[in-house]
Amino acid sequence: MTDHLPFLSAPGMAAGFTAETRPRAHGAGIDLYEYDRVTASLESLLQWPDACRAAAIRHRAAAEQAAARGRIRTAGERHRLAARWFHLAALIPDPDRARAEDNERESDRSMEQALALLEPRARRLSGDGFTGWLRTPTGVNAEGKRFPVAVVIPGMDSAKEEFHALADTLLARGLAVLAIDGPGQGVFATTSALNAADHRRAVSQALDALEETAGTWEVDLDLGRIAVVGLSMGGYLAAAVAAHDSRIRAAALISGPYRLEWDAFVPFVTATLTQRCGSPTAARAFADSVDLAALAPRLHCPLLLVEGGEDRIPGVTNAEALAADLPHAEVLHVPHGNHLLGNAQSDWLPDTADWLADALLTA
Repeated sequence: MTDHLPFLSAPGMAAGFTAETRPRAHGAGIDLYEYDRVTASLESLLQWPDACRAAAIRHRAAAEQAAARGRIRTAGERHRLAARWFHLAALIPDPDRARAEDNERESDRSMEQALALLEPRARRLSGDGFTGWLRTPTGVNAEGKRFPVAVVIPGMDSAKEEFHALADTLLARGLAVLAIDGPGQGVFATTSALNAADHRRAVSQALDALEETAGTWEVDLDLGRIAVVGLSMGGYLAAAVAAHDSRIRAAALISGPYRLEWDAFVPFVTATLTQRCGSPTAARAFADSVDLAALAPRLHCPLLLVEGGEDRIPGVTNAEALAADLPHAEVLHVPHGNHLLGNAQSDWLPDTADWLADALLTA
């Protein structure tokens, strides 16, 4: 089961991956003290899924106990933490694909339980190749308003359960948020292949579904004002949607790739992309197809490109190249930010949410 992924048990791999993923876990809303406790004893990355899953199960049990006592808020927050930990359990290119699938589905189930308690107005939106949650602002100031929509698009090994801080920050600024899994992501990670064209169609179908069902909800969406927010590989996927779907009014790309070079990938990325795309041949073809410059002539909407100066992922956005290909784009460069800028949330997240709100609410 592990012969084709020997690096997972290589000396030092667990410690290195744990350190690299720590800011990402923080960005996903995981308490770092808990993260350190869960990962401290790992000797091999093959132990990662079960360690994270055990943390998720503990939170789920606590949620059920809180619900039994009528502590609804606590129960919802614990279910949401369970969703985060189940998702983290699926981050590695797990050779046990049945386990990986189960962890993603449990993450999805925990998020459903969390939203049922915390945001009963949230709605599941599903169709061919996509599923997601539509959340809308709440509170007195939200009543009677029409909400623009920000579609959150995850990356190569991400899922709709990861980017809570981003969604909450957008909701606080008056935007509805649709966070989705597309082909090869989240609940589809083991049942379909990551493919840019298929993903683009899935997002467009999600927008179609919004239009078809918007009138059946008790909230009013402004579907003339839609943005996409893509994170990591999702940055490129979001750009592809914006380049081909005229309904997109603005796009923010967070740590998105400019171009990818297959030969520059470390084994971890090669293995992950191979699993998500379905085969080494498909993975290499996907990597070779990623080229933001090729999309540039079709990207006419306002663009925000967020990058961290300490991002070590090969091919990720760099301002010099983008300034040449996308002269109308704004660049938010955080010198000390890493990939996804989980170590610098205060330096990019509020400004990015403000930019999106300005692009949609004042357009």
